[in-house]
Amino acid sequence: MATEEVDPRFADLDAWSLATAMEAMWEGQLAAVAAIGHALPAITAATEAAKAALGDHGRLVYVGAGTSGRVAVQDGAELTPTFAWPKERVRFVVAGGDSAFVTSIEGAEDDIDDAVAQINAVRLTAHDVVIAVAASGTTPFTVAALQQAGSCGAVTVGVANNPGTALLASAKFPILIETGRELIAGSTRMKAGTAQKVVLNLISSGIMLRLGRVYRGMMVNMQPTNAKLKRRAEAMVAQIADCDPSHAARSLEQAEGDVKTAVLLALGVDRADAETILKDGDGNLRRVFAELARDRDSDRDSHPKAPAARKQGGAVKS
Repeated sequence: MATEEVDPRFADLDAWSLATAMEAMWEGQLAAVAAIGHALPAITAATEAAKAALGDHGRLVYVGAGTSGRVAVQDGAELTPTFAWPKERVRFVVAGGDSAFVTSIEGAEDDIDDAVAQINAVRLTAHDVVIAVAASGTTPFTVAALQQAGSCGAVTVGVANNPGTALLASAKFPILIETGRELIAGSTRMKAGTAQKVVLNLISSGIMLRLGRVYRGMMVNMQPTNAKLKRRAEAMVAQIADCDPSHAARSLEQAEGDVKTAVLLALGVDRADAETILKDGDGNLRRVFAELARDRDSDRDSHPKAPAARKQGGAVKS
């Protein structure tokens, strides 16, 4: 496996000046990110399938061991604060259990029985999406977990850095990122780990885009749980509704911190109607605004002499 081999170009890395070694390691990180380009079609296909499967109740389940497991946990843990993804809809299946998040658990990555047991405990359905990550593509725990997930009917995604491996063969949606030899042989927290993090960022962010949790580059499902996030939420409402900051702040307060509802309130929609409109539009602001624009145009066609209704906050930006 390339990720385990010594690269002769860097055999004397420890003898180089630190400045030269730093430049080489930095270049390795750039190469790792560049390697993802070839996999974009596979990443897109996996993301589309994940969005289609998740619906209103499906879960994202991250699987891994060692470095790959910790990279996976980092991505999944950010979904709730960034996109208000419900905590009960993200799960982690990691070799060695929760203690492996910060400590290396010897032998855990070889424990096939534990992998199967952890997957069974999740009680997967066809609406769940299991994303398994392993640099080698051969980690017994990760491969066994993904195979068991597949037998349960879940959508399975495998991310590996070596071709022709069991993890990729076991995944319905295999994603190969050929990052090649590491500058420090076997240290997959470097090139392989960087590439894995980027791939997981793309998948999870792409899912949230498709689920309407992003609008005009803003994370409109975010919950304002502290002063900084409250200011950010108010700024989003003001920008989307094209209203002044004080009106945005009042609307956000009336909406009990829900940015999407606050936007509609700022535009003059009452609370009950706002909630109904968002529900009918699956919480997708772009879809909601398109529907509101169609209704407005239809009303104008039916009553051409009537003045257009004025919304308190400003123009809707679809």
